[in-house]
Amino acid sequence: MTTVSDGRAPLRSVSGELGAFLRHRREHRSPDDVGLPAGGRRRTPGLRREEVALVSGVSTSWYTFLEQGRPVRPSAQVLGAISGTLGLTDDERDHLFRLAGLVPDAPAAGPERVDPALADVVDALDPRPAYVTAASFDVLAANDAARALFRGITPNVALWVFTDPTAGEVLVDREEVALGVLARLRSARARHPDDGRVAEVVARLRESSDEAARWWDRQDVRDDRSGRKRVRRPDGTVVTLTHTALHPAERPDLTLVVYGPSDAA
Repeated sequence: MTTVSDGRAPLRSVSGELGAFLRHRREHRSPDDVGLPAGGRRRTPGLRREEVALVSGVSTSWYTFLEQGRPVRPSAQVLGAISGTLGLTDDERDHLFRLAGLVPDAPAAGPERVDPALADVVDALDPRPAYVTAASFDVLAANDAARALFRGITPNVALWVFTDPTAGEVLVDREEVALGVLARLRSARARHPDDGRVAEVVARLRESSDEAARWWDRQDVRDDRSGRKRVRRPDGTVVTLTHTALHPAERPDLTLVVYGPSDAA
């Protein structure tokens, strides 16, 4: 949903997810983080609503309405101030703005298939592992190297990481990878609120994995594009791979993931 002409989010009841996100981040900030005295014993952890409002320069009732999902119209300036008070990262700040309707929704996801030319690129990258995923983390194309290394990763990366025992054998740091996947999936859901497949994957994860159900409530958000990952090959050798994520210009809802040269760990 796009912004209106005065730079404020459309007058609507903001999503419950926005309120949950704000509450979670507020509970993980301390008065000391924002230069306020502790103020004696506290019944709940983190900052009080009135403290967030004070530091952010808004009224307590207005901030309370925002957390409660009332029909308020947050401006970019006010959300920026709240982001600073809550110590949000750039990814978390973008997520907050998107939930509040101050960032245009991403283009609607296209059909869950890849253009043959992109599939050819994936195959041509062999022996470097490479695959293409949709916003839902469904694997739409993968080369032989990827299928051999990430055994069972199709049809969905997120479901593989959380529900397939093989993922624990392949991923040396499975918990770290799983947390990252869940954080990126949350970001994808905010970018594509009308994508039923994304919502379906989230629901399946929360139903089939106690870890996913528990960690989803952490409200973690990430949208990183590169990193390093330790994996165990079929022969038991552990290697460290670099990986880069790219978005095709004509299909920004898709992600091409390419793994670079590995070094023995």
